[in-house]
Amino acid sequence: MDTQTVLFAFGLTLFAGLSTGVGSAIAFFARQTNTKFLSLALGFSAGVMIYVSFVEIMVKARDALTAELGDVMGAWVTALSFFGGIAFIALIDTFVPSYENPHEMHSIEEMEEGYELPKDETHNFDKLRRTGIFAAIAIAIHNFPEGLATFTAALTDPALGLAIAVAIAIHNIPEGIAVSIPLFYATGDRRKAFLYSFLSGLSEPVGALIGYLVFMPFFTPTMFGILFAGVAGIMVFISFDELLPAAEEYGEHHLSIYGLISGMAVMAVSLLLFL
Repeated sequence: MDTQTVLFAFGLTLFAGLSTGVGSAIAFFARQTNTKFLSLALGFSAGVMIYVSFVEIMVKARDALTAELGDVMGAWVTALSFFGGIAFIALIDTFVPSYENPHEMHSIEEMEEGYELPKDETHNFDKLRRTGIFAAIAIAIHNFPEGLATFTAALTDPALGLAIAVAIAIHNIPEGIAVSIPLFYATGDRRKAFLYSFLSGLSEPVGALIGYLVFMPFFTPTMFGILFAGVAGIMVFISFDELLPAAEEYGEHHLSIYGLISGMAVMAVSLLLFL
């Protein structure tokens, strides 16, 4: 595997992860939440991930595994790896308490109403600080497998990796809001709130780096197929568990579905153009 491809893949994970900082910046400087745009964008991100998982990633994973293990065993290992990826990310979700989960979406207006507290209520500010810090930790944990997914895809197909990185970057923007708003109202320090949001996104390239160091020495066609099918499972779970519910919460049901279909269509055209 050439150095240029590895660096490109790592750069994509860095781009996707640090988009949490974009969410933080939006939270500080936007006067109100553009809920329609966020609903469309999150639906679009889900459409990209779902389409590319089933149409491209699962196909490549199955081709690699059936070539190495035979048709029947390869198909079984592909399916087991897919659901293994789902189980992995679901297990991570299990350890994140729902009230601290960054995927519980809020608008800037709602957050402001809830967090404008009297200065003497220090216990509430402590609670806000803990909420923001736990949200940053939760996002860091969630971003770890996302970084591995982006990195693995980019190593195999740079165009595919780019599409996944953009989709994950879009979904990281609301997460930046979830970290920065409570920390800002707890501390009154924009820099500290932005820093926590920024650092939480760094777990994405860290996930890519650890994945590279752990898996690359054993990167056989079979290992590639198992990893790729697992990546598909991770992205499908993220789409159905996080992106689509968040898209509907931010806007109307139809907007999230229009975004979903648009993401699928754009991904389909992109893949066709690279044939």
